[in-house]
Amino acid sequence: MASTSNLAFFPVALFLFIGCAAAQLSTNYYSSSCPNLFLTVEPVVQSAISKEKRMGASVLRLFFHDCFVNGCDGSLLLDDTANFTGEKNATPNKNSARGFDVIDDIKTAVEKACPGIVSCADILAIASRDSVVILGGPSWNVKLGRRDALTASMSGANNNIPAPSMDLNVLTSKFSAQGLSTTDMVTLSGGHTIGFARCTNFRSHIYNDTNIDSSFAQSTQSNCPLTSGSGDDNLAPLDLQTEYIFDNNYYKNLINKKGLLHSDQELYNNGSTDSQVQTYSTNPVKFKSDFAAAMIKMGDISPLTGSQGEIRKNCRVVN
Repeated sequence: MASTSNLAFFPVALFLFIGCAAAQLSTNYYSSSCPNLFLTVEPVVQSAISKEKRMGASVLRLFFHDCFVNGCDGSLLLDDTANFTGEKNATPNKNSARGFDVIDDIKTAVEKACPGIVSCADILAIASRDSVVILGGPSWNVKLGRRDALTASMSGANNNIPAPSMDLNVLTSKFSAQGLSTTDMVTLSGGHTIGFARCTNFRSHIYNDTNIDSSFAQSTQSNCPLTSGSGDDNLAPLDLQTEYIFDNNYYKNLINKKGLLHSDQELYNNGSTDSQVQTYSTNPVKFKSDFAAAMIKMGDISPLTGSQGEIRKNCRVVN
C-alpha cells in the first residue's frame, strides 16, 4: 500500500507525466506522412453512422473506455487470444462495447493510403471526433502521434472505468485518477446526449431510486423488467428526447429528474455539480465548446509516444 506521502504526490506526478507525454502529440503529426488522413477516416465514419445512427455514440464510448485504462493507447481494441486476455470482456465492455468493425474498416482504408504510418489509437481519437461532428456536435483539432499498446489490462478496465451505479463522490475520484477535474466529468458526461444503455445498467435506478420522475420511471420500466436476467439487454436512450443528436438535452433531462442512469442523475442531485448542469441546460454553445476542450484533455491521458509501443497493422492484434 502506498504511503501517505506517496499518495499526496501522485496527482502532481500524474499531471507532470500527462503534460510531458501530451506535449509530444501534435495536430499536424501526419501532415507529411499521411496528408489525406482526415479525408480518409471521415467517409468511413459517415457511412457507418448512415447505416446505424447509434454507431456514433458507440465509437465515442470506445475512445472513453480506451483512455481510462492505461491511457489512450488502443489497448481496448485488442482481441483475447489463447494466451492473452484483453479488455473487451471486462465488465464495462462485455456485451456492450461495440464499433470495433468500424475501426477495422477505417484502419483498412488508412493502410491503403499510408501503410504502416497511423496508429489505431489515433484512428480511434479521430473517429470519435468525427462521430460527434456528424451527429451535430462540436469539432476540435485532434492531437495525434499516439502509438499502440503492446498489452491490455482487464483489471484496469474493471477498476478504472466509471460504473452506472456510482455516486457522485466515487465518480469524481475515478475522473480525478485520470487527471480530469469534476468540471471535466460533468462536461464529458454530456456524451450521453447520444446513444443507448442496457436495462441491466439502469434497472436499479428506475425501480429503487427516489430522485427520478415517476412517469419517466414507469414508462422506462415497460421495457426493463424488474427481475434480473429478464430483458437485461433491452435498450433505452440515454437522452429520451434526441438520442441521435448531439445537443444539451441531456442536461435538461437531469434537471427534470429524467436521467437514465443513476450516475447521470447524480450530477444533478442537490450536490456540487448542480450549477454546472443548470448552466449547460440553458447554454448549449458553452456546453459544446467545453466538450471539445474536455475531449482534447482526455485524449492527452498517458499516450505512448516516440519509440514506445508500436504501429499495429491490425488493430485487433499486436504485430
